[in-house]
Amino acid sequence: MPGGGRAVEVEPERLVGFLQRFADTHGGAQRCTSGPAEVRVDAGDGSVATVAVPFVPVDLRDGTSTVVRHGLDVEELVAHLVAPRTVGLVLVRLGGYSVGVVRDGAVLAAKTGSRPVHGRNSAGGQSQQRFARRREGQARVALQAAADAVARVVLPRAAELDGVVLGGDRAALRALAGDRRLAALLDRAEPRVLEVGEPRRAVLDDAARRVRNVEVQLR
Repeated sequence: MPGGGRAVEVEPERLVGFLQRFADTHGGAQRCTSGPAEVRVDAGDGSVATVAVPFVPVDLRDGTSTVVRHGLDVEELVAHLVAPRTVGLVLVRLGGYSVGVVRDGAVLAAKTGSRPVHGRNSAGGQSQQRFARRREGQARVALQAAADAVARVVLPRAAELDGVVLGGDRAALRALAGDRRLAALLDRAEPRVLEVGEPRRAVLDDAARRVRNVEVQLR
């Protein structure tokens, strides 16, 4: 990861134990700094564990209000993480998508689909240009199908969602955000983008469980 260190995905129920082991290994927890979007644990040897807080209201994500406590104090964070939530889940890669509405790890509604998008052509000249135009057309059709699925499955339930989580290919997700129907919905998306394989229903089911997890950066 940039700046060194590593990122670890941790389940809410395991977070206290994970951070305690981190602190014990690095000279004990010296202080815990809690802000609206981030919780930082500083250990005695200078090591740092930083937890990106999910499902923070957009207007608080850049908030500067922090509370500093001695030792390891993450009870409020854990309470926030385990709170029941309904989440829109959008997984997209070029040529495939799986989208749904999930609650507490269970998928309430979903749609999965795929469209063929051929790989790049190494030939040159007019042949390459024709292939590129055909590939661009296939990509547009695939992304339109993904956008339509989000509009059909997730958008009608936008009012009941506590958050939106994205996964897959960032370029495809950026293209999806260009759909006017989805702009307001995707503006609410969590900063973190899940790393997932080719979107399939099984991948969606796994991601539905992962949306509760947090990313801990260790340096």
